[in-house]
Amino acid sequence: MKAASLEDQYASFPEIKRSEVRKFLDWIHAQPHISERFSEGEALHFFHACRCSMEVAKQVLDTNLTARTHLDEFFVSLDCERPEIRRAMRTVSIVPLPGATHEGYRVILAKLDDLNTANYNFADAMKLYCMVFDFWMYEDGIQPGHVIVIDLQGTSLGHVARIGLLQMKKFLFYLQEAAAIRLIGFHFINIVPFMDKILALMTPFMKKELSTVLHMHSDLNDFYKFVPKEMLPKEYGGREEESSLAKEIFYNKLLNSRKEMLEFEKRHQVNEKLRPGKSKNASDLFGIEGNFKKLDID
Repeated sequence: MKAASLEDQYASFPEIKRSEVRKFLDWIHAQPHISERFSEGEALHFFHACRCSMEVAKQVLDTNLTARTHLDEFFVSLDCERPEIRRAMRTVSIVPLPGATHEGYRVILAKLDDLNTANYNFADAMKLYCMVFDFWMYEDGIQPGHVIVIDLQGTSLGHVARIGLLQMKKFLFYLQEAAAIRLIGFHFINIVPFMDKILALMTPFMKKELSTVLHMHSDLNDFYKFVPKEMLPKEYGGREEESSLAKEIFYNKLLNSRKEMLEFEKRHQVNEKLRPGKSKNASDLFGIEGNFKKLDID
C-alpha cells in the first residue's frame, strides 16, 4: 500500500496551496479525538474534495471519521481475511478502471459475479466496496473527479430484497456527506425491469446533488458518452482485461496489504472519549433508527 506522491499531486493541482493543507493538518493533529498518525496525503483528499474550503473540510473530515467509527457494518473490522469479506470477494467484482475519461475522471465498476442470492450480503459488499475505494484513492491520489458505475446484469428481485432501508440510508449518507471525493457521475448500466424497486430504496435518502448525476442506461452506446468504450473491460466492448481478471489482481493487492488496511482503519476512526464537548453516536448522524424494514417485493 504505497501512498501517492504528494509532490506529483500538488504539481497536478497548482490551485491547492500546500501551506493551507498543512494548516488543515495542524488543526487535525490538534484534535484529541483524531489519530495523530493522520497523514498530509489523507488530509489533502478532504481539502481537495471540499474545493479548498478549510471550514468545510474540517466538517466533512469529522463527519467522515465519526461515520467510520459508528458504521460498524461498513467500516469496522476491515480484515480481508474475514470469511464474510472473502465471500463478498467471490460474489462481486469491484474494479477501478485504468486510465481516465476525456475530462480526467477516474472510474470504478461494480458487478455481480455469483448470482446466487443466498451468497449476497449488501453490507459486506459495501464494506468491500469501501475498502477497494480507500485503497485505490490512497495509491491514486486526488483526481479531478470520480465516476461510479453499477452493472445490474444478473441482479434479481431476490438481491434487492436483501438490502435493508437503514443500510441504504447509512451508505448514501456517507457517500453524500462524508466521502472525500468529487462525485461526478453515478451510473447504472444494464438496468433491470424492476429498476423502480431499486430507486424506491434510494430516492428517500438522495439529495438533489446526487440526483443530478444519477444516470440509468439500458443501451451501452448511451453510456459510452460518459465513459469511453476503450477504457472498459473486454466484456463491455472495451480494450482492457476482463473484469474477472482485474478483480483478482486488485483483491490480491488488498490481501497483500492486510496489515496496512487495518492500520488505515484505526487512523480513520475517532476516540469519542477524547472528543471535546459531547461525544457522538450513530443517532447523532442518522437520527433514531426506528423500525426500518426491508423493501417489500410484490
